[in-house]
Amino acid sequence: MPEAKLKVKLLAVTPQALDVIYSAFRQCYSPKYAADILKEKISQPAKEKFVKKVLASGHESPLEHVSFTFSVAGISRVLTHQLVRHRIASFSQQSQRYVKAEKFSYIVPPLMRKYAYLGRKFSKIMRLLSQEYKEIISFLESQGVKGEAANQDARFILPQATETKIVVTMNCRELLHFFELRCCTRAQWEIRALAYRMLAICKRELPAVFATAGPKCIKLGYCPEGKFSCGRYPRREDVIRGHKSER
Repeated sequence: MPEAKLKVKLLAVTPQALDVIYSAFRQCYSPKYAADILKEKISQPAKEKFVKKVLASGHESPLEHVSFTFSVAGISRVLTHQLVRHRIASFSQQSQRYVKAEKFSYIVPPLMRKYAYLGRKFSKIMRLLSQEYKEIISFLESQGVKGEAANQDARFILPQATETKIVVTMNCRELLHFFELRCCTRAQWEIRALAYRMLAICKRELPAVFATAGPKCIKLGYCPEGKFSCGRYPRREDVIRGHKSER
């Protein structure tokens, strides 16, 4: 059984993304028609400057008019259980009911790599579960139970490490929120790796919005995680204490 590797590919992004966001922002402050604003001869750098300025003020709702769609593979069901909690998004995940997992790939956690004993034990369990899964499918098929009818019950023994594939669509505002939470060092290692891969793509495609995106401490200038802080930024309580001492 092969070990799965993370793959992230951009499938689509709203056409003229910067132009759409710029026009939506301008519509909020202009008597003009957004469709006419879109046609104005404004340079891209000027649009980027305007968008950054308005975003810095905390106005983010126009970002919802632009979305990104990603194809993701080489991830576990542990990750997707976390991913689908981001409810302002759309997901299409590979079904274990319709897609037989006879030769399933799997994700190996870091601690299983770190300790040779655990690595061997983990691989042994994966091989065992794969064999048992195939035997259950084979038995059910011998009893006349085939296709999704067999798969839907046999899948109950598949581990959370089983590799899955998913299509994810998020608007820019939700992506910023996603990166704030999942790029944090407190996030689980696998979804953090996915978040940084997605962030790299977003920065390349739409730097006016995502150039400074990342964990929430970057935007806040302090860490809100209290005693769990990684130390990259001062803790919120330390910043407050410092301000009080300056008075």
